[in-house]
Amino acid sequence: MNGLASALLSLAHSLFGPGFCPGEWVWATSAAGALVALLPPIGAVAVSIIRKGTGNRYDATTLGVFGGIGLVSALVLPWLLSNGVSGVYRAAFGGDKTGLSRTELGTLGGDGGCWVGSQVKYLGGGQSVYDVLFSKTGSDLPFFVYLLAFAVLGGGSLFFVMLQGRTAFRRGPKWPSRFFWIPFAAMLVFSVGMEANTALHFLLGFLPFSVLGLIPVAMVGPPPWSVINRSDRSDEPPPRRQQEPPPSQVQPRPTPPPPPPPPANRPYPKTALASAPEPPSPPLGALAAAPGPIPPPPGSRNAGGSRYRRVKQLGAGGFGTVWQAVDTQLNRTVALKIAHAPDRDTAERMQREARALAVVSHPNCVKVYDLAEEPDGLALVMEYLEGRPLAELVDGQGPLDDVAAGRLWATMAGALAAAHEKGVLHRDIKPSNIVLDRSGLAHLIDFGIARSQGDSKMTATGMMIGTPDFVAPEQAMGATASPASDAWQLAATISYALSGQPPRGTRETPMAALMAAARAEPVSRLPQRSAHARLLAASLDPEPRRRPTLNAVRREVEGWLSRAGKSADGPVTRVVPRQPGSQLPRR
Repeated sequence: MNGLASALLSLAHSLFGPGFCPGEWVWATSAAGALVALLPPIGAVAVSIIRKGTGNRYDATTLGVFGGIGLVSALVLPWLLSNGVSGVYRAAFGGDKTGLSRTELGTLGGDGGCWVGSQVKYLGGGQSVYDVLFSKTGSDLPFFVYLLAFAVLGGGSLFFVMLQGRTAFRRGPKWPSRFFWIPFAAMLVFSVGMEANTALHFLLGFLPFSVLGLIPVAMVGPPPWSVINRSDRSDEPPPRRQQEPPPSQVQPRPTPPPPPPPPANRPYPKTALASAPEPPSPPLGALAAAPGPIPPPPGSRNAGGSRYRRVKQLGAGGFGTVWQAVDTQLNRTVALKIAHAPDRDTAERMQREARALAVVSHPNCVKVYDLAEEPDGLALVMEYLEGRPLAELVDGQGPLDDVAAGRLWATMAGALAAAHEKGVLHRDIKPSNIVLDRSGLAHLIDFGIARSQGDSKMTATGMMIGTPDFVAPEQAMGATASPASDAWQLAATISYALSGQPPRGTRETPMAALMAAARAEPVSRLPQRSAHARLLAASLDPEPRRRPTLNAVRREVEGWLSRAGKSADGPVTRVVPRQPGSQLPRR
């Protein structure tokens, strides 16, 4: 290794060996440190290039490759070369073979000027780093100079090597960056046997080039979201298959009778309801756990009168009316969503929403309690959330800051990911469908046009799914909705929360907004000064396969909140209820 170290010193001396104080070989030592500082960035660039194809797939092979690259580029080669340089100077001072030429040895023995004197004695005839730090006597420079230099230069070099590793592992877990900074920390510890003066000047050249080493790593760029999404899906464990018993242990089972055909969705005219036979009542509060027909619950009109006493109207729209009501049997406040028209499509939509909410169990999704038949229509009985929609909050109090928006994004991404795991797509995520309760926690509501796997298509043709200002481009063009569509709508909602306007801007009519979405017009109203601007731009990509998945978004946002010293589960904002007759200030 002395031959390689002497070649490194000769190269450094030829590149930068000025003949002024403190001597050309002292400067060559710093130049050698600068050359060695290029090794960790080379390893980080190699990791970044590999991740372009592997994404976040960390199996035994990729972890072995990444660990090997970090070990060689941050520990083995830097340690061998730095200690080899110190060994060359020791050999030159002792008159042993060094690998340097006679001319180089002649200049090495010259006077460096300043406080240095003989360069070969200054670089190869002094105490080691260990002796200087622990004996504190007999050194060329004061003790505090060595202590400050090693602390600042060594700690700074370690910090920037760690940043190189974290940059190489962007858009993914940051723990693999330990493959770089832990070996480099070990290299610093193992180098305490170097000559103290050599180590000082070596680190003086290493530190600035470790800062510059961030540039090529950043220029390679992170892996595309399509690769990350593919690697995330490949890392999901396959469903566990139950082990089948040997054929000799299999007991014959009686053939079950065929299930009865499901009842057809029919309108709910009063005459038909009055003449229909009363079905058996299921257990109290029971709901279908999977897509399928939902039986009339207890408390419906067929069961002997409504159990829900309405208190006040909360809202009304083209689909129906939402009431605050009281469950007289359980004595709790609920939200009663009553459809206007008792036709087949309305009943199907109500059943779809009930099935979706019954399947999805997440603390940030509104809970469904019942599906009742009220005198004026079919009613969905849901959890009553006392709070305000996000749209009303932003319109009244102004946009959210980055921390609040990050918490909102991470929370809603988790709720939607839980729904997608159950095969449920929301398909209408917008600011008015996110409610913030009194504690500032967000809840996703209105699964009215959600679709579960196995659901039939709605009978109405040409019906627009979603809200034009917040609809994904592929949905506006008539393509099938997907989890990527929900991710686009959620990102559009977060962009609105940060800027106060939809990402494509507002249009005069819903049809104009729908045409803008179908043409995939570029998003021009993103919050440029937000810390989430890059992730928003990626999530609002017109091509679904290039968007980050909701799980990837949640990891990125939670990582940003953690680095900002904020918890991801804190309140989005403290909602203060309006007093009667008061107006909230607008910003």
